Amino acid sequence: MTPLAVTAYTATSAMGSGLAAQIDALRHTRSGLRPNDISSAPLDCWIGRVEGVEAVALPAALADWACRNNQLAWLGLNQDGFLDRVAAARARYGAGRVALLLGTSTASIGATEEAYRRLDAEGRFPDDLRRPAIHAPHSLAAFVAAALELTGPCLTLSTACSSSAKVFASAERMIRLGLVDAAVVGGVDTLCDSVLFGFNALELVSSGPCRPFDAARDGISIGEAAGFALLERAAMAADAPQLLGYGEASDAHHMSTPHPEGLGAELALRDALDRAGLDAAQVDYINLHGTASLKNDEVEAALVNRTFRARTRASSTKGFTGHTLGAAGIVEAVIALQAIEHGLIPGNLGGDSPDPGCGAPFAWHNEQRQVDVALSNSFGFGGNNACLAFARAGFVA
Repeated sequence: MTPLAVTAYTATSAMGSGLAAQIDALRHTRSGLRPNDISSAPLDCWIGRVEGVEAVALPAALADWACRNNQLAWLGLNQDGFLDRVAAARARYGAGRVALLLGTSTASIGATEEAYRRLDAEGRFPDDLRRPAIHAPHSLAAFVAAALELTGPCLTLSTACSSSAKVFASAERMIRLGLVDAAVVGGVDTLCDSVLFGFNALELVSSGPCRPFDAARDGISIGEAAGFALLERAAMAADAPQLLGYGEASDAHHMSTPHPEGLGAELALRDALDRAGLDAAQVDYINLHGTASLKNDEVEAALVNRTFRARTRASSTKGFTGHTLGAAGIVEAVIALQAIEHGLIPGNLGGDSPDPGCGAPFAWHNEQRQVDVALSNSFGFGGNNACLAFARAGFVA
């Protein structure tokens, strides 16, 4: 694959808003998880909630899109100079030559939940929520397209937890085929009853902060996040980090349980390495999917052990953010990019009693070292697996 330049990127999560907040939390091993204070009924769990979303005001021209998910998206767009970088790309290529590809698992379903809780006497949505566009799966992408004034291809990808990782693959294909010259990729998911009580019904939610790869882990902590990146041909920005490759696979083993031998996960990993022209020994850091569920962590640890040498470092950062579902791919891609930029291997927060199945590559505490190549794993329900390979500017495989 011909590498693409990642010319701008940003993220907002429970760790804070913007790149500076993200790296500061990672450096100081400061988790954003807290006791659940958002569900409409009590639920004993911890969540990764973003501060200030409710106070975000959309511009008057975008007011009809107002809902918690789109407000989080707007918060994420308005930081790290991202709007200016997109505006420059729009001016350079034309609004119709920049694709918009966003991942989400629930879009703005939280607004729909609220509408049903507030039905009027005739069984209709309340006046303030009688806006069909926010009750659709495409709400997020349609809102961001309007906000960024983009008229090129606009797609919503919803493949559970791999959604905003797979957008990178779709963007590469569109650019390679000449359909567009650049792409804005990313994802947003907000906390709502559907995800909190839905995952709890699957008996996957921990009553305390999640503990990825810990011997006593007992489930996930759900979070929310927004993240975006701008992809262009590498020739446009020789000093920008690169997307070297991606891998995708769908093993369809089970609706909510990974393949016991990690078949789909390994196919995605091998596909990413092959497409990037990399050997496993060249990988410096892997941001693992690591949800803190029993089976996911067991399968992913085994995959790491049989693929990588001890010099490669690997960790999950969901102890910082919670599992941000459809936004996990972009948030963890940003963390991988920050590992390259700052030479920081984030420690596996929450893994105080490492599972014996975890081998030498696992980084239990922060490490400072040069990172030239970083991978990001995103493994979703139904065996929707994705792996992204990033590299420092100028790196040659």
